[in-house]
Amino acid sequence: MKPWEVLARAPVPGGKGEFVLHHRDGTFVIRVNGQELMSSRVHGSEETLARLGCEGLRATPGARVLVGGLGLGYTLRATLDVLGGDAQVVVAELAEAIVAWNRGPLASLAGEPLQDGRVRVETADVKRVMRGAGPWNAILLDVDNGPSGLTQPSNAGLYDSAGLAAAHAALKPGGVLAVWSAGPDERFTRRLQQAGFTAELHSSRAGPGRGTRHTLFLARRRRTDRQGSAP
Repeated sequence: MKPWEVLARAPVPGGKGEFVLHHRDGTFVIRVNGQELMSSRVHGSEETLARLGCEGLRATPGARVLVGGLGLGYTLRATLDVLGGDAQVVVAELAEAIVAWNRGPLASLAGEPLQDGRVRVETADVKRVMRGAGPWNAILLDVDNGPSGLTQPSNAGLYDSAGLAAAHAALKPGGVLAVWSAGPDERFTRRLQQAGFTAELHSSRAGPGRGTRHTLFLARRRRTDRQGSAP
């Protein structure tokens, strides 16, 4: 078997370690501190996250969606595929290198979604973008490995009680917060409910066949809620 080729390295913003972009036989992998964070081999659960989170929004005029975490572009591509032509999609990606790689060697993996005119990229923390540019019809979070098993402890603030309160306030009534996770997390489900969401759990295969399953949290802000401001 061929060894992995290292294509690029970049420091993790505000964290420890570095992103390393690897390639072998047409497969691209990004690792952090030796741990695989994303791979072009398996992206089915990311696409399911987008479909569930944006369900019904094609018929919503000017739907606004926030994608937290660019990754390899698969979540963004699936989001664009289910939205109408007048939708607005903002991608919040803190790592400039990830954005650059998606415009370079990774661009063709998901069909160059960053070239779509509906997309705007914010190289910024997703919590800041969430609070400052809402309200949103849907917020899709695919950051790190989800609420548990984080590779960067600094990401925990997205999934704690304060982070969920901010997401709830940033959504339109009836809006959806969809969260990708490497596995189930009962405490996170309870936090979603305590933040005022109705919460559903979905299991999705990472790829074809009998491979790994990931957990998708689908949380909806009740339509009777009044629009508020993030704390």
